[in-house]
Amino acid sequence: MPEKPIVLMPEDVQRILGKDAQRNNIMAAKMVSEIVKTTLGPKGMDKMLVSPTNDIIITNDGVTILEEMQIEHPAAKMMVEIAKTQESEVGDGTTTAVMIAGKLLENAEKLLDKKIHPTVITKGYRIAADKSQEILLDLALKITPNDEKILKQIAMTAMTGKGAEDAKEKLSEIIVQAIKQVENNGQLDLKDIKIDSSKGLGIKDTEIIQGIVIDKERASYDMPNFILDAKIALVDFPLEIKNPEIDTKISINSPDQLQSFVIEEERSIKEMIEKVKLSGANVIFCQKGIDDFARYLLSKEKIYACRRVSRSDLEKISKATGGRIISNLNELTPFELGNAKKVEEIKQGEDTFTYIRGCQNPKSLTILIHGGTDHVIEEVKRAIKDGLGDVACVLKSGLVVPGGGAIEMELSKRLREFSQGLTGREQLAIEEFASALEFLPATLAENAGIDPIDILTELKSRHDSGEKNAGLNLFTNRIENVLESRIIEPLKIKSQAINSASDVAIMILRIDDIISAVGKKNSLGIKGTNPMMGKGGFPDYGDF
Repeated sequence: MPEKPIVLMPEDVQRILGKDAQRNNIMAAKMVSEIVKTTLGPKGMDKMLVSPTNDIIITNDGVTILEEMQIEHPAAKMMVEIAKTQESEVGDGTTTAVMIAGKLLENAEKLLDKKIHPTVITKGYRIAADKSQEILLDLALKITPNDEKILKQIAMTAMTGKGAEDAKEKLSEIIVQAIKQVENNGQLDLKDIKIDSSKGLGIKDTEIIQGIVIDKERASYDMPNFILDAKIALVDFPLEIKNPEIDTKISINSPDQLQSFVIEEERSIKEMIEKVKLSGANVIFCQKGIDDFARYLLSKEKIYACRRVSRSDLEKISKATGGRIISNLNELTPFELGNAKKVEEIKQGEDTFTYIRGCQNPKSLTILIHGGTDHVIEEVKRAIKDGLGDVACVLKSGLVVPGGGAIEMELSKRLREFSQGLTGREQLAIEEFASALEFLPATLAENAGIDPIDILTELKSRHDSGEKNAGLNLFTNRIENVLESRIIEPLKIKSQAINSASDVAIMILRIDDIISAVGKKNSLGIKGTNPMMGKGGFPDYGDF
């Protein structure tokens, strides 16, 4: 009798094996890299992302583009993860990380075509990545927190090409001032810098406020619209009668009982407001609600109050003013209050803000961005976040490297020299790793409309002759010493990008079998439509 066929997996499971699996993943990763490459550098272009609800984002920030795109392919999702890691660790360099990973996989494909085993390639890539970190440390330059000019240049380099071009000098001053203000004995938390926005005026009107701005208005129009010499109480409980946590019924049999119930409620609220008044507070920020009667009493006492203030804003106000967040009114004393020179309500267009100004040595402050449209404001906000991330990185590590593609060219040159001393096929993988790094200066040139081959040739010649800081200055379209041109980047951007890119490239190269259930939401796109996939589960540029 014929043997019964063995059914290993259900019929609705599809497998892609061996070379097909590798090519499938490499092609998807290359496509992600191709999407973001045009955004690289000061002459990079922007992407318009339109959501199903017609919300529009215009940006050239790599991680924003990849997060907003509905990417389904699993290997492509791994590329998005690189960008997210780079964003959380450094705050900048997301496009760089994704491009290096895409180029490493593209170059690995050449080696696979030469019958070189994936494990040999991954070993070579790992050696090259480790050597790159050594070379980066050797090439890095030490700076101190007192080098304000250099810190401003780093912020400007981070913001260049991100919609904040015209105001980058002013914004760089704001960034450096903000970071130095919130730094506390070498400890730095960027969450202490609140970034808010107001539609109107221009980008150059963006300001730093020595205190906090919150998008809240006073709880009642009868309250004063500003308070000088503010004594600020921060409370995280409601200024109203607490609702019972269990279902409770109150039986009232006569109007007198109802009247005494209302009177008792009012007496409780009066006691609360009396405690606020006795503490000396003339401003109160409440995390929860404020009862109508409480608002009336606060207005009578000329106390400025805001309700429903978020916990994060309360914590920032606490750091800025020196006040303590109170959970019980009995704890409210003059010693728990924060201080500010002025608290006022300001209307800007349709928005109403409460400004807390004149905090002495605040460890939390606000950068208020102005701009003509929401799209402009959002892009400037992303640029400022990149600048803050870069400057914070430099202050933590104290190490910078030349930008403009100079560091990539020097890394590439030294990796090639290193590979000559090795035997075995790993040498070829290290050379391809070095070649992948050259993709960045070539793309910088291409995005600026300059011939990338001419630029790469001249850069190689300059670096071979010992000019290790020779890079591309896209403001003059010339190759020059980028340190003298003040094109500087944090070491952390490059080291993190190379680490993340090599890790994901190695992981993808080691995959030789993809098993996926077929169905409507099949992530490989074998059935149904998928923005990252073509027919039969393989990427198709024509489908994009």
